[in-house]
Amino acid sequence: MIAVNLDRVSVTYVSEPIFEQLSWEIHDDRRVGLVGPNGCGKSTLLRLIAGELSSDTGFVVPRKGLSVGLLPQEPRLEAGRTVWQEALSGSAEMARIEAELARVEAKLADPAVYGDERALTRALEHQTRVLDEYVEQGGPGYEGRVRATLRSLGFSDADMGLPVGVLSGGQKKLVGLAKLLVAQPDLLLLDEPDNHLDLEGKAFLEQLIRDYPGGVVIVSHDRYLLDLVVDEIVELDGGRLIHYLGNYSEYAFERQMNLLRQQQLYQAQQKEVDRLEQAAKRLLTWGKVYDNEKFSRRGRNILRRLEKMDRIDQPVLERRQMALELKGWRGSNKVLEITDLDKVFPPAAPGAAESIILAGLNLLVWRGERVGMVGPNGAGKSLLFRLILGEESPSGGEIVVGPSVEVGAYAQEHQNLDYDRTLLDTVCKAGPMSESAAVSFLNRFLFTYEQDRGRVGTLSGGERSRLQFALLMLSGANFLLLDEPTNNLDIASAEVLEDALDDFDGTVLVISHDRYFLDRVVDRIVELDQGMLTEYVGNYSDYSAAKAGVKEVK
Repeated sequence: MIAVNLDRVSVTYVSEPIFEQLSWEIHDDRRVGLVGPNGCGKSTLLRLIAGELSSDTGFVVPRKGLSVGLLPQEPRLEAGRTVWQEALSGSAEMARIEAELARVEAKLADPAVYGDERALTRALEHQTRVLDEYVEQGGPGYEGRVRATLRSLGFSDADMGLPVGVLSGGQKKLVGLAKLLVAQPDLLLLDEPDNHLDLEGKAFLEQLIRDYPGGVVIVSHDRYLLDLVVDEIVELDGGRLIHYLGNYSEYAFERQMNLLRQQQLYQAQQKEVDRLEQAAKRLLTWGKVYDNEKFSRRGRNILRRLEKMDRIDQPVLERRQMALELKGWRGSNKVLEITDLDKVFPPAAPGAAESIILAGLNLLVWRGERVGMVGPNGAGKSLLFRLILGEESPSGGEIVVGPSVEVGAYAQEHQNLDYDRTLLDTVCKAGPMSESAAVSFLNRFLFTYEQDRGRVGTLSGGERSRLQFALLMLSGANFLLLDEPTNNLDIASAEVLEDALDDFDGTVLVISHDRYFLDRVVDRIVELDQGMLTEYVGNYSDYSAAKAGVKEVK
């Protein structure tokens, strides 16, 4: 059944159209992946469907009585609330009923009401109606449902008292998700729900989407997730929506075949257009030279045919992408050796126990290896990178980086960027060059002339990621430490990074929860959990099979 019908909708931002004249029928029984390059308007389209924005043209027509829930990229949580209080606020209808019950109870306590028989009777009847509505909406079991939802998302009873302001990005996503699950809207709109989630959180999200009783539209750059959960892909690109049946891999194949077919048709039509134009030109010339109206008329007829012809657009087989080239160089055979590494933090309060994050950790990385590091959020992966970089001191053990190893780091939160510098200053500092050379270099990473002179702090997450990769390229490092490098990249940019790492003549240690990326890039997985490392040979799929106890089929 159709949940929402979009009819020729358009949205403009500061006189620039984000998209125009889009039409789309969204059904309440399908799982749809909404894909497209960064900045094409996917988040804007979700907000339009959710009713948070108005269309400049056309209509957004939801089915009568339809409830819609939107999980934005950054969940909107009240900083002063606890996890429990925030999750309880998930159902706006339940909050309204409870507020109404509170008002009725306050009225019943008013001497002017309980001293007036008629007023008291009306108040009691009102209370009965509201209580009936409370029961009908599942009020008696509401708190139990909220608690069960939070527990299923990995929150302990102790976590429920935490202020939402101290939560990690992944935990905030899960609280936002919990609020939606409590409300159970008919149509679920998820904008990058997998960002900041660890592998366990991603697995839960996949199961949730597969089992959800309503419709789901999900914006995600996680190709692995899109392969597992969606049955339809809608691509937003160049202000147009194109529909494909199947999951991401089927979409990618079909899209490429469509582009190749369109290219063949375009070339064939262009060949025919050129032939007809030449024929018309000859006939018009002959008409003038020989003063023959018949030739001229035939030439004009051909030109009219060309004017009426439905022209096939030239397909864009490859959109412009950042020109990332990671050269590297040979360096030491033994790139990194970690021996019996401990990291312990002192007690947070008097009488409390020490916090042991890493306990006797050992790791050896050889030249040319591609090692992926996985583990639950909070296990200490980013901390380990800071220890390798010398930004933190170990409590015990030893970290040795090879003597001819130059380390380059990509930071998940972009904390290695100076937000007050301009892009030009940042690049010129990293690799001495003239201003014109710096402008040309930044253009290779898709930055405009105006952006070059702006502050780094004004860039979006994806733009900061591209700037970090530009700096890595200038560094000439032969050992890369990458902390969630694909988090802010669209799919096309992630593929550019994968190809660049494939050509890189150096060593890579990468923290990532991007399973598709890990399948393409790494040849060894190390899992950090409970302060210890466990090694697995192969890519993510090999690691996943080993964890599940699946034996290789020969």
